[in-house]
Amino acid sequence: MKASPYPSYRPSGAPWLGDVPEHWGVRQLGSIGSFFKGSGGTKEDEVEDGVPCVRYGDLYTQHQFFIRETRANITEESARRYTQIQYGDILFAGSGETLEEIGKSAVNLIEDPAYCGGDIIVFRPLVKADAAFLGYAADCSTSIYQKACMGRGVTVMHIYTQALSHLLLPLPPLDEQRAIAAFLDRETERIDALVAKKRQLIERLQEYRTALITRTVTRGLPPDAAHAAGLDPSPRLKPSGVEWLGDVPEHWEVIQPSIGFGRIGSGTTPQSDSDEYYDGETPWVTTSELRESIILVTAKSVTAVALRDHSALSLFPVGALVIAMYGATIGRLGILGIPATVNQACCVFAEPTRLETKFVYHWLMAFRDVLVSHSAGGGQPNLSQQDLRALRIPAPAVPEQVLIGDFLDTATHQLDELTARAESAIERLQEYRTALITAAVTGKIDVRESATTSKGPAE
Repeated sequence: MKASPYPSYRPSGAPWLGDVPEHWGVRQLGSIGSFFKGSGGTKEDEVEDGVPCVRYGDLYTQHQFFIRETRANITEESARRYTQIQYGDILFAGSGETLEEIGKSAVNLIEDPAYCGGDIIVFRPLVKADAAFLGYAADCSTSIYQKACMGRGVTVMHIYTQALSHLLLPLPPLDEQRAIAAFLDRETERIDALVAKKRQLIERLQEYRTALITRTVTRGLPPDAAHAAGLDPSPRLKPSGVEWLGDVPEHWEVIQPSIGFGRIGSGTTPQSDSDEYYDGETPWVTTSELRESIILVTAKSVTAVALRDHSALSLFPVGALVIAMYGATIGRLGILGIPATVNQACCVFAEPTRLETKFVYHWLMAFRDVLVSHSAGGGQPNLSQQDLRALRIPAPAVPEQVLIGDFLDTATHQLDELTARAESAIERLQEYRTALITAAVTGKIDVRESATTSKGPAE
């Protein structure tokens, strides 16, 4: 959209706000209303049906600018321990993890009785103001900057009523507030619709990517690609012998890959380990290097002494495939671009005469979730050495594996590029949305005429 600036401006008195339209006011929040703290019980009070209740964490996860409905409900009896809020109240989160997030706010647009819990600061306007405009203004970029400057704390950030009372907001006349809010409602709805379409596209691309990999590593190249490569486009199938896998082409063989592990053994003190075994010339792969890419640099290394003294430490060649065995990174993959050894949280697939790395890489990408679902452990699942050594991979001869690997490299790269473009478009739309809101509520653009112009739905 195109929007012009206002005819004339005056200094706001705040460098982060800059000039404002000449007829606008600039007010500290404390001068136009009052603050009070929220109070309430715990999550155990929540019920499926009841009166609406806003938790402070929901301001970060559920609400942007506005509270139109709540995630949580509480009984009317429990509500007596909570703070009742009114339509038009602005709710600020009293604590947060970062300065950039502290004081996250949203205006209450629920007209029926509603409540909020503890660690929420409630602002109630005492002057006539448009609730939606205040919702946008209190959490636009310039307000977020001010709140970040007000935050206090080290591990957990807090913001207090006294600081929030100095939050500076530009205030146009009431009818102009309404026009700006109406304009932003319409434009953000259009932007959000475009973002939703992009997200749907990404979801379809990811679904197709997964289906393409799965189909190709279990049935071979798609018919057109198989025909072009001189292969049978419709091979006969046979049971794979792997319970959860199903059928595979009749000419494929079920192969047990060789598995390698790495561990610096016990029996040495940490100090001697540090002196003798670490910071050497041999790259040492940990799970942090496993990012579905070629590994060319490692954060850690071991010495020749470590390789000599610990038989579990092997030097693996370029092209070896590494997988994370447990923890938050379980199932992550990486391909060695340099000779390296690995730590005890990793295992290495190496079967150069019968299995081609790219084929195994795509096979594991297709069935990683299945492998993880068979892993042991409670809070921290893990793939045991027995699990991995028992693995069976149906595969064609190596030349056909190479064709499959190359085909999937090309196809997934193209799909990833399309996904990256869609993600970039979403990022630009969200940046534009943020900038548009700030520009409108701070008077950098004049949207009064645009607010009365009807536009159709986003294309």
